[in-house]
Amino acid sequence: MAVTASATHRAIEAVWRIESARLIAGLARMVRDVGLAEELAQDALVTALERWPESGVPDNPGAWLMATAKNRALDVLRRGRRVERKHEEVRHTLEADQERAAPDPEAAIDEDVGDDLLRLVFTSCHPVLSNDARVALTLRLLGGLTTEEIARAFLVPAPTLAARIVRAKRTLAEARVSFEVPRGPELVARLSSVLEVVYLVFNEGYAASAGDDWMRPGLCEDALRLGRILAELVPGEAEVHGLVALMEIQASRSAARVGPAGRPVLLLDQDRSRWDQLLIRRGLTALARAEALGGGRGPYALQAAIAACHARARTPDETNWARIVVLYEVLSEVEPSPVVELNRAVAVSMAFGPAQGLAMVDELASDPALEGYHLLPSVRADLLVKVGRAGEARTEFERAASLTGNVRERELLLRRAAACGPSPKSG
Repeated sequence: MAVTASATHRAIEAVWRIESARLIAGLARMVRDVGLAEELAQDALVTALERWPESGVPDNPGAWLMATAKNRALDVLRRGRRVERKHEEVRHTLEADQERAAPDPEAAIDEDVGDDLLRLVFTSCHPVLSNDARVALTLRLLGGLTTEEIARAFLVPAPTLAARIVRAKRTLAEARVSFEVPRGPELVARLSSVLEVVYLVFNEGYAASAGDDWMRPGLCEDALRLGRILAELVPGEAEVHGLVALMEIQASRSAARVGPAGRPVLLLDQDRSRWDQLLIRRGLTALARAEALGGGRGPYALQAAIAACHARARTPDETNWARIVVLYEVLSEVEPSPVVELNRAVAVSMAFGPAQGLAMVDELASDPALEGYHLLPSVRADLLVKVGRAGEARTEFERAASLTGNVRERELLLRRAAACGPSPKSG
């Protein structure tokens, strides 16, 4: 019996990961309150945990959860917990839905699911929220992650993360954010916010900013899943496909980026036979779709095109660095930033020699936007090694190590510093 209950709990956990976003999205459309929708969904989950170990998992668990949550919503409203006029209107809507759906409970989860999910995406990523709040709420509502899981992924205490989510939902309610998909020019601006959140999640998984692990693959997978869902919901938006392409291609290197004992492996040192060819093909397909939609000059599509240059090269020597330089030049026009310029300097050093790249990096050294950015001294150190200035390189590697919050990256940088020989100070 214990084994059966345990298996049922695992099944419920899997169902929740798959269905929770659609469930919350459908409920939010009805009650027009993301916080209340999540409460109702959680109540349905608790009911499932109580009943399914005895009754078994229903044939359509998503529809069962939706029907249970709808009934719970009616109970809440009938008891007068929510007395505003909009909730009275919602009550009639729910009662009508319940009557229509009674003969066919399986229809409960499928109605308008695409539009509902899209509304939930735009609500969770609303610009009225901070970046941290948008990320936390998106992973909670759309990723199906628990507060504890999100807190562990971002190395934040669980109570802090829980408070962040509560504040985010309160902010949405106080700002009276509409549960709808924006239209016209507002769609473009809001979509940019959504893509930024998804890529923030991916990047934290791909190159963890802090902690003991070089990567957190679970976050990469969550971001990829969100990106793929978004591409299905808005198939005509080129930059969505550009972002998916970028994440697919970068994720293809995951297995090769970590060596024995969890040590980082840099791009040019990776065993390319370990790159995931399926993810590369999916990424190239998504990139082609973005370009076919006229989005080849979008920031994400341009970064995906750069990643594609690496993916197509069977060896580091076959990399088309001259094309990468051109792509970075276009990216710097479309979305200028010192980080883009730093990456362009690396590409220039590979295409035309380290001295040219070093000159570009030296020009960036005084940029206040890069103050405290560990990759600036790291890149400079690498180029100093290549031009034969090992003593200076060691100092730069050590400075980079002092600036990073990631333990694995710090160890890598200190090993590279040691390989440069004794410190100039000790000489």
